[in-house]
Amino acid sequence: MAHAPRIAAIQDISGFGRCSMTVILPVLAAMGGQCCPLPTAYLSAHTAFPASEKATFLDMTGQMAGTAAHWAELGVTFDAVYSGFLGSAGQIALIEDFYRQFRGAETLVLVDPVMGDHGKPYRTYTPDMCRRMGQLAAQADVITPNQTEAALLLGEEYERFPGDEQGIRSWLERLSMDGKRSVVLTGVSLEPGQIGAGYFDRSTGRTGFAMSHQEPAQFPGTGDLFASVVLGALLRGESLEQATQSAAGFVQHCVAHTLAEGTSILEGVQFEPLLGELMRA
Repeated sequence: MAHAPRIAAIQDISGFGRCSMTVILPVLAAMGGQCCPLPTAYLSAHTAFPASEKATFLDMTGQMAGTAAHWAELGVTFDAVYSGFLGSAGQIALIEDFYRQFRGAETLVLVDPVMGDHGKPYRTYTPDMCRRMGQLAAQADVITPNQTEAALLLGEEYERFPGDEQGIRSWLERLSMDGKRSVVLTGVSLEPGQIGAGYFDRSTGRTGFAMSHQEPAQFPGTGDLFASVVLGALLRGESLEQATQSAAGFVQHCVAHTLAEGTSILEGVQFEPLLGELMRA
């Protein structure tokens, strides 16, 4: 009997506020995966909350190499490796070591190059850190940047992000590194009232778009939710086009559901009641 796809999730954990590991674990489980967490840090709450400087922060870098060594001793293998927000350049080096230990011929590597949003890098992402993240992303099979991160990866000004379909397709092809990796570029809008993602599929060389209705709010953690659905769909055999469409539709439904419930935007989207939509009979 084939085992469930096993994913090494190299992410931070926020105790409050739906993002990163607390989104990734249930989503990939619902989609039939076995998610093995390799925490990079523990925070009491995600950093979008007010007075984020009061959040507790436990750097888990010192546990990462030992965890990998123990997994290797146990003979663990992975069908995918999925990394997101990282706390230091040292963690990037540890992930590269992880690839050397665990990346097989069929292992799918997804890098969500979490570096910034709304045109600015996050406070901890120095130019050197962004450069190293670019080097890590260059080793991926799939990357899932937002517009800010796409600009950082390409060395472009955020303000130069194209506003037309042809221009976005050009950026997707450039992000693919001449077709070496697939790309899902999130937060793309081609017309008012619609939002979703553009994609480049390295297996076909084609670009395309997956759009859904744009809800009147932006929630933290939706990028993690989007990338997790993309990965879960790819691991069960969907094409990149299908995976991107699945992610766009599910995130939109979660946002609409949360707005109807009226809970705080800072808590993230209430995806939990909708996980059944991701399950296969």
